[in-house]
This record gives sequence, structure tokens and C-alpha cells, in this order.
Amino acid sequence: MKHQFQQDPHKTPGFFENNLQSAIGRQVRAIRQQKKLTIPKLAQEMGISNGMLSKIENGQTAPSLGTLLSISQALSVPLTTLFKGFEEAREAMHVKAGDGVEAERAGTRSGHQYNLLGSITGSAGVTVEPYLISLNHSSDTFPAFQHEGVEFLYMLEGQVKYHHGRETYHLEPGDSLIFDADAPHGPEDLIELPARYLSIICYPKEN
Repeated sequence: MKHQFQQDPHKTPGFFENNLQSAIGRQVRAIRQQKKLTIPKLAQEMGISNGMLSKIENGQTAPSLGTLLSISQALSVPLTTLFKGFEEAREAMHVKAGDGVEAERAGTRSGHQYNLLGSITGSAGVTVEPYLISLNHSSDTFPAFQHEGVEFLYMLEGQVKYHHGRETYHLEPGDSLIFDADAPHGPEDLIELPARYLSIICYPKEN
């Protein structure tokens, strides 16, 4: 079954351009304020309208090279200074096999082994935490976990009946399940042990 995705995973040029013009706008505003210049004053020195300068600062329009040169001259800064805000670090975390940190999440049940495989908060303000969860014959069943965010499960080994909300799903190796984690969820019946599955939890960054 084909599904039409709303987000194009290959649309990197547009993503780059949008971030770049936003970064330039933030940098222009910061330098202008540092030099105690008002928008009308800077716009007058550049020979553009107040509205155009406001759009540039808010990342709503991409300034031409000529406009960027005018901005740098009016602010008395090198042209490259306007691109500094774009040169920000993008996080990545590499965890080698077996190097996950054994962790206890709030509400962890007896016999549920959680190995945290990393944690990262992206530029969109979303935190992602992947866990490798292992269940054995001493593990409890507990279908009432609840927490914020969205959770994705991918079954690696064994079989379990997994409860979410009003439904129960029979998960076998290769099966996946994605759900709103605010509803009660968790393994309801351990059918074939040992069982292992990947759990990826995404939730908004705390302010």
C-alpha cells in the first residue's frame, strides 16, 4: 500500500535556504541593535523601505547579494559576519554495539531492561530517545505505561501482545507499532521469550 507523505525527505535545498535567510535575518537584527540603530535609520542608509528591512530581519525574504553588501556597508561589518548565525553545530550521537547505557525510566517494571542508545534534541525542539528493551522470564507484564510524546516500537526478537488504549497488538519480529504515548500502553502478554524490541520516544523539549 502506497502512502503520500506530506514531507519530502529529499527537499534539502529549500530547507537550507529557509534556515540561511532566517540566520541572516537574526544576525542583521542583532548587529543593528548592538549598534543602537533603528530600522528606519538603517533602511534609510541602505536606500530600502522599512518594510523590506523588517522582512529581511524576520527571515521572510532572501536578500540579494547586492542587498547583503549594502547591509554590511551600512553596519560597517564584513559581509561574512552576516552568515555567522548559520554556522551552528548540528548534533549527532554514535553508539557502538553493546555500548548503550542501562537506564531506569520512570515507571520501569521488574525485569524490563532498558538500554538507552542516545538522546538528542533537534533544531525543531523535539527530543528523541531510543531504547533497546529486553524482556525475560522474570519480567512483569504491565500494560499501563503513560508518558508524553509519540512512541515507535520495532520488534526484534520473541513475541508479545502489546496493549495500547483499547486495542491489543500481537507483535512478532519485524512488526512495528507507532502510537500516542499519552494513552495507557505496554506488554500485556509475554508469548515468546526472550523478547527484544526497539522503542523510540519523541517528545517536545521542556522549556
